[in-house]
Amino acid sequence: MRKVKQNPFVPVGLAGFFAIVGYKLMKMRSRGDTKMSVHLIHMRVAAQGFVVGAMTVGVLYSMYKDFIVKPREEEKTAANK
Repeated sequence: MRKVKQNPFVPVGLAGFFAIVGYKLMKMRSRGDTKMSVHLIHMRVAAQGFVVGAMTVGVLYSMYKDFIVKPREEEKTAANK
């Protein structure tokens, strides 16, 4: 739980990964004349893209907290002293 609080976008990325994989596996029956390998490659790319996007948003959120929010709080505490 401590790790989830530190970086909340990793569980979001994992949930999205499993959601995309589950959806694409269900859609596999109606893939038409698309080859199995092409369908699996598209599924992998979509799932990995979601995870990378979630991790990128998590890193940006972390940087925002560390470099924008924290210095403002430090300025306020210094001004109150």
